[in-house]
Amino acid sequence: MMKRIVAVVAAVAFVSACSTDPFTGEQKVSNTAGGAALGAGLGALAGMAVGGSRNAQRNAVLIGAGVGALTGGAIGATMDRNEADLRRQLQGTGVSVTRVGDQVVLNMPSDITFDTDKYAIKPSFRETLNSVAIVLNRYQQTVVDIFGHTDSTGSLAHNMDLSERRALSVANYLAQQGVDSRRFAVTGFGPNRPIATNSTAEGRALNRRVEIQLSPLT
Repeated sequence: MMKRIVAVVAAVAFVSACSTDPFTGEQKVSNTAGGAALGAGLGALAGMAVGGSRNAQRNAVLIGAGVGALTGGAIGATMDRNEADLRRQLQGTGVSVTRVGDQVVLNMPSDITFDTDKYAIKPSFRETLNSVAIVLNRYQQTVVDIFGHTDSTGSLAHNMDLSERRALSVANYLAQQGVDSRRFAVTGFGPNRPIATNSTAEGRALNRRVEIQLSPLT
């Protein structure tokens, strides 16, 4: 099954669909407006390729805007600094930081980021995302993939939609903290990339997550 992929255009559309609850201060998206925002993003990006080509497009846009590309030993050194700062900023938050080659991956379990079956970021998690934004703003020479994942409970269509909306919520929040949205690409995988069994409550909890992947701008 093909993955539904959303990137910067969808994140911008999502912002326009948001409103603030006057009682809680939380951002909400109406079903109509949220669906329209997702639809607009998907339609605008229907021809975007997956994987390397998608990264090449973002890299070209950023380099064309004057953000310097990384080469040679600067790649590893920059990602070392990203990793070290993220580990320092996120210590004790429940977010794991993993280094995979020249990429840094943050695993954000949904139980600390979102209420069950919701895509509004928990107020208690905003400070953690603020810490992520500090590092992203400090090191501009990375591109940022935000991946939403669910367990297999419920329909595939619902899980695909929920995973996209959660990833978009994270992208939207980071953009509000000043992170250049041109660095973002957002993908909802639904239940298609489990990291544990869906046959147990513990496994399903691990599968419900948002991942942020930092890659060097090259």
